[in-house]
Amino acid sequence: MKAYVLDRYGKGRTLRLGDVPDPAPPPDEVLIAIHATAINQLDGKIRDGAFKPILPYKPPVVLGHDLAGTVLAVGAGVRGFAVGDEVYARPRDGRIGTFAERIAVHAADVALKPASLSMAEAASVPLVGLTVWQALVETAQLKRGQKILIHAGSGGVGTLAIQLAKHLGATVATTASAGNVDLVRSLGADVVIDYKTQDFSELLSGYDVVLNSLDGKTLEQSLKVLKPGGKLISISGPPDPAFAEAQGLNIVLRTVLRLLSAGIRRKAQRAKLKYAFLFMRADGGQLGELTKLFEAGVLRPVIDRQFSFGSLNDAIAYVDSGRAKGKVVVNVA
Repeated sequence: MKAYVLDRYGKGRTLRLGDVPDPAPPPDEVLIAIHATAINQLDGKIRDGAFKPILPYKPPVVLGHDLAGTVLAVGAGVRGFAVGDEVYARPRDGRIGTFAERIAVHAADVALKPASLSMAEAASVPLVGLTVWQALVETAQLKRGQKILIHAGSGGVGTLAIQLAKHLGATVATTASAGNVDLVRSLGADVVIDYKTQDFSELLSGYDVVLNSLDGKTLEQSLKVLKPGGKLISISGPPDPAFAEAQGLNIVLRTVLRLLSAGIRRKAQRAKLKYAFLFMRADGGQLGELTKLFEAGVLRPVIDRQFSFGSLNDAIAYVDSGRAKGKVVVNVA
């Protein structure tokens, strides 16, 4: 089958389109023909080598974390899926590879595709959808009447986070450029801060939750808008000791990550706040919950551009540019 292969780590490297062996699913996996995949910033960071200490993929490796497609075969131990089912998934770490024509995915990571979404729309959902669910529902336990600040509201995570937060009954503030104000308001944002001309840390206060996906300076400024007992959740780092333990990292890496996050954890503790780093995990059950919300019209995907499979490197470059609003999708089939 055809797939895009990372031969060596390197910042900005292009992936090689070539032939790789067809996957042979074990008893607990399903074989899926990929109709569409999506590009995430995580793909670029892995390509650049930024995650080598904690995600030690050994090139040559096929990248890609999102898929929508059709089940071609099911393992003997799989229940709940049949040949021909339309599904979507974010394969678990260590088993990624959606920049390809086919992939074998653990059945626990797969869910039936929302019938209301096209393959391209469904492919835009898994990674960001699970990130948002795990941030707002699991970690923040966001409740009706609370206030949340979602940074980068026009991005892939932000566009879904705004919608889910509104569904959960929260008041939503977000940061965005002036050109994206209409977009984030259409998704449900109550307060929009133009990050180019306004300082969110001076305009907002008394918030219960902040979801950060930006740099360290923004992370620290976000402490100012939270009330005592508030939660600062970051998907862009720095990783904390709880993450290191969950990943089963060795004592050296645990120490390094403890030191990297020591500053923000101390500042949060002094302000009587809670800091958590979130690195999303694959979960077909949670995707099933998101399916219900898409089919009910509560959530809608936001897609900036679609590329052909032959132009996948161009799609990665576009995401690297930071100009995308919502998600960038690649049609494989």
